[in-house]
Amino acid sequence: MSDQITPVVEAYIEKTPKSRALYQRSLELFPSGVTHDSRYLHPYPLSVDRADGSHKWDVDGREYVDYFGGHGALLLGHNHPAVVEAVQEQLSKGTHYGASHELELEWAEQMIQMVPCAEKVRFTGSGTESSLLILRLARAYTGRPKILRFTTNFHGWHDQVAFAGGAGFDGTPPAGITQDMVDNTLLCDPNNIDQVKDILASRDDVAAVIIEPTGASFGRVPTSGDFLRELRALTRELGVLLIFDEVITGFRVAPGGAQAHYGVTPDLALFAKIIAGGFPGGAVTGRSDIMDMMTFREDPKWNTAHRVPHQGTFNANPISACAGLTTLRLIADGELIDKANRYGEDLRAGMNEVAQKQGVNWLVYGEFSGFHILPLSKDQTFDLEDIAAGRVPYTVFKGSVPVSLMHQIRCGLMAEGIDIVSWPGGVISAVHNEADLEKTIEGYEKLLAVVKECRIAG
Repeated sequence: MSDQITPVVEAYIEKTPKSRALYQRSLELFPSGVTHDSRYLHPYPLSVDRADGSHKWDVDGREYVDYFGGHGALLLGHNHPAVVEAVQEQLSKGTHYGASHELELEWAEQMIQMVPCAEKVRFTGSGTESSLLILRLARAYTGRPKILRFTTNFHGWHDQVAFAGGAGFDGTPPAGITQDMVDNTLLCDPNNIDQVKDILASRDDVAAVIIEPTGASFGRVPTSGDFLRELRALTRELGVLLIFDEVITGFRVAPGGAQAHYGVTPDLALFAKIIAGGFPGGAVTGRSDIMDMMTFREDPKWNTAHRVPHQGTFNANPISACAGLTTLRLIADGELIDKANRYGEDLRAGMNEVAQKQGVNWLVYGEFSGFHILPLSKDQTFDLEDIAAGRVPYTVFKGSVPVSLMHQIRCGLMAEGIDIVSWPGGVISAVHNEADLEKTIEGYEKLLAVVKECRIAG
């Protein structure tokens, strides 16, 4: 299906004229008119004016239930009163010291209390920075050049990982990334422990295996606790480091991240999003002996030739530190996380119920506080049990749904006052409520009715 103006898109255009006008201005300023690839949308992206709790309002004054969630960073929703109060107090003290301060100590102490693998911490400015640093640490510690990762998993957009995370799957580097970077990254099919064994057993140059512990994009390509446990045992046996990318799962799956939920402790883990309470920030943590590769010594040769350097202008800045610390303290007992997870289960069940009622062969799946919409063709017969059991090829989850159809789904839901992520799917916060879920299910039912009538699906 091409990017045609269907009734779904027409409804969106009719209700968002000011977003359209701002997009025309943005085309003169930004490539494709956006400042982040995931905000790109045909025919144009939504422009937001303000947000609060589980809702946001566009420049036309229309209200939306928000499942974009600040790219997954807002477990507590927009403008949580405790976070706002803490940040406002800190603003009067300074936004950026360029120096050490007590807040960063308290932030790190809180993180170490919560995360099983955390022995020492380094804060970064983002998830991509965390990914870059953690792979550098793994290579320096082991003295080995190569990283094993899983096709479809996303670990940021720096050169060593900015490929095979989307729909292509062939390992071809995008423009600007050299082949030598690709050559130091080994790709493995998701959930294929035998393939991992074959790769690791046949070579001695692999520093680490990195994985999103719920599977790619917060379970868009699901994995299981059993697979993680097998991976942990294998990497430990062969002396290869295991890295969990907890940028999304950290503090969303459980107070200690996915590693706490599954009972699998990696050697290293990276975090971002929730850890900074809605502000820019990330972290790398793990075993002390690995983290100490960044430690200065009374040895000039070590410091210049062996120590892993780490800079970053805004690392642990006091605003991100205060927002992150406040957030972690609020969620440490797990009650708010559990609430978001329950709402996730309820929302997925409700959306699947209306799809079945409409006779539209779409599935909504996921775990914890996330959901993924999967349009199926008429000849695809698998169900949620097949997904849970790992009987569905990963290419069905990433790569089979045309981008144009994803755009149609998002436009259709935005026309009903519901904003989701472009994959399509979304994340649920601890401040969503029953009314939000009801509105979402009703809006999804209306979308499916149009889909059915216009033969958009399948």
